[in-house]
Amino acid sequence: MKIFYIKELCALQKEKTNVESFDLDHTKVKAPYVRLAGVKTGKNGDEVYKYDIRFKQPNKAHMEMPALHSLEHLSADIIRNHSDHIVDFSPMGCQTGFYVSLINHNNYQDLLNILEKTFTDVTKATAVPACNEVQCGWAASHNLEGAQALAKEFLAKRDEWHIVFAE
Repeated sequence: MKIFYIKELCALQKEKTNVESFDLDHTKVKAPYVRLAGVKTGKNGDEVYKYDIRFKQPNKAHMEMPALHSLEHLSADIIRNHSDHIVDFSPMGCQTGFYVSLINHNNYQDLLNILEKTFTDVTKATAVPACNEVQCGWAASHNLEGAQALAKEFLAKRDEWHIVFAE
């Protein structure tokens, strides 16, 4: 019986999956970027737009968990100050970015402006919301300064957010 290593097992997985991000060729993208990752239409006609907000280059860099965790708390709270269409803002397990979902709002430029306002507000925050044992499942894992550094790094590349794939 042959023993497979993780790299070999991943190489064997070539068929299409039920997860859009698993079917994305992560070797072809160029972070940071913001891309539409999917659209779902509900039975009553509502449309949910899911965006991939990529901070770090896949398989080359990642966000450290305390900073990512704080950035998620800050952004999930603050982004709702800039749009009533937000359904969810959540981190990727690979620690390279976030997903944001909006309902009945498909305006890419508007989303970029919402993100710019959100991350600018993150850089000015004085505390991480809900980073206590009552409101958070891992309250000890937070880093406000790290979150702000990530937001500043992402904002510094604002003019590149629309470029998803490397040339």
